[in-house]
Amino acid sequence: MEFVILYLIGIIATTLRTLAGGGGMISLPVMLLMGIPVHSAIGANKVSNTISSISSFYHLYKKKEVSLKESLWMIPVSLGGGITGGFIASKLSGEKMYILAIFLLIFAFITSFMGKNHFSGNEPLRMNRVSIPGLFGIGMYDGLFGLGQGTLMFYLFDYMNIAYIRAVALVRLATFSSCFGAAITYIIAGKIIWPVTLALLLGSLTGAHIGVRIVEKLKPKYVKPLLRMFTIALIIQILAERVF
Repeated sequence: MEFVILYLIGIIATTLRTLAGGGGMISLPVMLLMGIPVHSAIGANKVSNTISSISSFYHLYKKKEVSLKESLWMIPVSLGGGITGGFIASKLSGEKMYILAIFLLIFAFITSFMGKNHFSGNEPLRMNRVSIPGLFGIGMYDGLFGLGQGTLMFYLFDYMNIAYIRAVALVRLATFSSCFGAAITYIIAGKIIWPVTLALLLGSLTGAHIGVRIVEKLKPKYVKPLLRMFTIALIIQILAERVF
């Protein structure tokens, strides 16, 4: 029964993660409630997210929604940000990390009402003074705290006037690059409970499959309301964790 629950968690979390980010607000708390050790739960999420992310990206790449030329440079930038964030996290208190996460999510939520793009643009991803520091900074946040990384990245791509379906592909590639190193680390450290991880992974692959098909049909005008809803949910969850 436990493995069935993990499979279903993987489906739900990855479907939501593909659409607007924030899947970790479902999978990690439920796994902890099931009594799975925290490091094993995080490791299972990293492994499943690594593989489901590249699966989603490859599906959209095959359909020519995104090109390797515009996207591959993201990998070292996001990876560098993640490594930097992990180093900074070792120097910061937990309280400061919670404050930073809440501040960034509230900032993203407020600025989402300022732009009028609504993921309706058709600009390619370019290396410029917005994309490089933006991707590095979000990668750093992922290394620091992680929860809501995908949601923040969607806001960045909307600001850059990138179409929603391309943004999904780019977010999934960035997520792959930031999770890959962490997944390897957890595997080497022996923190992975493989039956648990494989059940979550199978659900995540199914969720990725469902998610990209919803993305192909979802009208861009509905994306920002969805993002705002997930942002509020993330802020509430972080505040609840801080209080309790």
